[in-house]
Amino acid sequence: MIERYLPIAEIGIESVRERTPMTPFPAPNRLHVWWARRPLVASRAAVLASILPEDADRDAFKHALGIHGDPIAARARIARADRLGERLGANAYGYPRAFSHNPTHNELDELIGDENLVVLDPTAGGGAIPFEAFRLGLSASANDLNPVASLIEKATLEYPAKFGAELLNEYDSIGPVWADQVRARLSKVFPSEPEDDCRPDGYLWARTIACPYCAGRVPLSPNWRLAPNGTGVRLVPHLGSGVGDPARHCTFEIVHDAKHQSSGTVAGGDGICPYSDCGRAIDGDDIKGQAQAGGMGDQLFAVVYKRRIITKTKTGKNRIKWVRGYRTPEEEDDNSELLASILKDKSPEWDAIDAVPSERIPEGNKTDEAIRYGCATWRDMFSPRQLLAHGIGVEVFRELLERDRANGSLNEIRAAAYVYLALGMDKLRDYNSRMTRWHVSRETMVNTFDRHDFAFKWSYAEMALLVEGMGFDWVVEATGKALKELIGMVGGDKRGDMLDAVQKATGTITVTNGSGASMPHIADKSVDAVVMDPPYGANVMYAELSDFFYVWLKRTAGLVVPELFTRRLADKESEAVANKAHFKGQKGAEKLATRDYQDKMAGIFSECRRVLKDDGIMTVMFTHKDTGAWDALAMSLMDADFVITASWPVNTEASGSLHIKDKAAANSTIFLVCRPRLEQGNEANYWEDVEPLVAKAVRERIGEFQIAGITGVDLYLASFGPALEAFSRHWPLTRGNPAPLPPAKRGSQGDLLEEFDPYAVRPEDALNAARREVKAWRLGQLADRRANADMDPATAWVALAWDAFRAPQFAYDEGLRLARAVGLDMAQVVGRLAEKKGSDLKLWDSATRVAKGALGPANGSRGMIDALHHAAQTAQKTSVEAARDMLEANGLLDDDEFKVALEVLLEVLPPSKTFSGIEADDAIKPAADDFDALEKLRRIVYGDEIGAPKQLSLYDPLDA
Repeated sequence: MIERYLPIAEIGIESVRERTPMTPFPAPNRLHVWWARRPLVASRAAVLASILPEDADRDAFKHALGIHGDPIAARARIARADRLGERLGANAYGYPRAFSHNPTHNELDELIGDENLVVLDPTAGGGAIPFEAFRLGLSASANDLNPVASLIEKATLEYPAKFGAELLNEYDSIGPVWADQVRARLSKVFPSEPEDDCRPDGYLWARTIACPYCAGRVPLSPNWRLAPNGTGVRLVPHLGSGVGDPARHCTFEIVHDAKHQSSGTVAGGDGICPYSDCGRAIDGDDIKGQAQAGGMGDQLFAVVYKRRIITKTKTGKNRIKWVRGYRTPEEEDDNSELLASILKDKSPEWDAIDAVPSERIPEGNKTDEAIRYGCATWRDMFSPRQLLAHGIGVEVFRELLERDRANGSLNEIRAAAYVYLALGMDKLRDYNSRMTRWHVSRETMVNTFDRHDFAFKWSYAEMALLVEGMGFDWVVEATGKALKELIGMVGGDKRGDMLDAVQKATGTITVTNGSGASMPHIADKSVDAVVMDPPYGANVMYAELSDFFYVWLKRTAGLVVPELFTRRLADKESEAVANKAHFKGQKGAEKLATRDYQDKMAGIFSECRRVLKDDGIMTVMFTHKDTGAWDALAMSLMDADFVITASWPVNTEASGSLHIKDKAAANSTIFLVCRPRLEQGNEANYWEDVEPLVAKAVRERIGEFQIAGITGVDLYLASFGPALEAFSRHWPLTRGNPAPLPPAKRGSQGDLLEEFDPYAVRPEDALNAARREVKAWRLGQLADRRANADMDPATAWVALAWDAFRAPQFAYDEGLRLARAVGLDMAQVVGRLAEKKGSDLKLWDSATRVAKGALGPANGSRGMIDALHHAAQTAQKTSVEAARDMLEANGLLDDDEFKVALEVLLEVLPPSKTFSGIEADDAIKPAADDFDALEKLRRIVYGDEIGAPKQLSLYDPLDA
């Protein structure tokens, strides 16, 4: 089926709905952190469509996915209601979220029939694909190199399916006991709130250094905001005896107006001394030097608390309400000496039994950030009180486990229950480290891994662990709730409820830990479908990140499943990622890392080719903006003798408004459907003959993708699928005419590693052809007046950059590829239309171009973008009439090329508040100001010729 049909719009809507903010994520997501998970509904769709015949009942297919209504119509109703200021409530779609549907045995029997089908995921990660394969009654084989991933797969799928409700009973008998014992041992290290009707809710800390110029202790924070209502912190510097006095320090005051808050004391990695008799900038290298020498400390600057308020209900009953507040630290809050004493006493005991991580953090791609700021070992990721709490947690875990082992009660179900307690303890570490932060708008803590890195936090939040219902109670309860839901989803006939009669487990589960390039436990040609969500090049460094958990898990879960935790740290050398840290110090490290990734993925795909039946299908889910990652993946597939037979873009990520700061990110996952290449061609085809076929394949699918809601940068990504289909069908390829030496090759050390072959063809050639087709398509759509042939390259580049990325800042490499698509050299971009910021490009608005002296002639002789920006600036600084006169003076007032450029730019720039009613984000405000000026120009001067921008229809008022 997947080669002929996939309801991508419906699956996309349900994928976004699955992870909509303010609604519970699915249980697998909540059990434990794993990075770059795919939605369950998208995973189920990929599996089911891969094993069904093409003539399968499409309505039954959607019903099995959990799509029990019309999500497209529902989304339209919701959008309309939102514009009217109405809320349709929790049942706006008319049916539950798709992932919550458990297909019945009868439903699956009628749809699939064959209960002996085997689905393999060789890089299973968080386990969404095998999880959904098993829910479909299939035999699921889950493999991953990473032990943390394998443990998650066991806890998500194997244990709930094997043990059912009995597992939850065992967990419920262990978790609360653990929480009570840990809480009792920590009772003295968390001071009580000074007022009886209050309880602590969290502690906010700033990292500190000594000012190298005045010796004062400097609390570092980029800002001092606490809440969106203006509540924040004002620093009160105490000068001591003057410059050079090491006793100089800051205390804090809570203020309730943003104008009274202190300015941040760190920006761009550099510090700012807050003492009035100093006030000097502190170089970032100095801060790093102090941190690496052990000189960085922690200072409590605010305590978050909740006050109990008793109100009356309408019936006169008391209702307890807890209201959040903030206070400054008091002397009793500083128990650092007590903590140091306890840790000093505990350390010999912990070292003897290896209870707390002592492993050093290895240098790497993501770990270097932590190392630069003084984190030498994994225990340095935690403050003294956090470390004590986590250490006591391990201590109690071991005691309970050994007690059960000694008294003979540690059967396999109870042992598995301890795995969930270990995972719950990880949840606590994720939310209680020096890498957490305070979310000002939501007034809550944000976990360590809200990003896929170890980005340093200048200020961090600490949990109030002892409060009833929080801290230890919270992780035990949350883990138990996730486990209960997992049993309900995969427990088969072991749930212990009335669904046991209709939900029968028919498949098997196999979880293995090892390289996807070597799976000797699977026989040749024994797998019906391989469905995988492989690592995405340099996108996520799984092994580096997972060590944060691995070093603790091997001291807890490792006592139950020791076979998963035999290494000191997770295996990074065998991991299929493009990790340039592995080639540090070598020329062309990034290129070497990409080549290493391609080779390792080729090994995984070759193993999949071995175990896949000749008539089997492999579906690869891939999400990446970088063309290099796509090129490497496609080469790996073809090197393993696969041909791409179909592709589908599915919008799997929730997106915000039309123009937001980070909108340059891709939202779509591309499903690449592959078949084993049974006959290998002996002679290479010529690229010159195949390129038109690639372009045609893209043209035939773009419209379909747009109708399904694929837009912006995702439309370019979606085009890669059909381009690679055509490309792989004709592989191998060579050029009939030599290609010129790319400009990037000249003077590039990395590229001197290999000789340039002017006749070589790579998947990137197909991707570039796809990008050109999308460029022509979009320019043709954006302008009603004329064909895109009349638009100069510079103007086309700016327009397409806004159209694709919908943000002023995006990856330089993507800007370069877009420039190539329109025939523009980057020397005509950087310093003229945009600036290079690290690995990114930042578009310039008209005001910035004027300030930089980068604006070309007002007559548009170097590009109509110059004339448009001149007009925008004139309208903003003087008047629309003056802009009209300027255009007339330069012979552009009736120029068709200018009118086309104006029409296109008004379709892609972020609208101003004047016309949308929505205040533009700070990052896009300058571009919105340009829109404001140009739209006023259109209305006054060209109102009869150029219609209103179509994008403004999104903001039109609706009749109720």
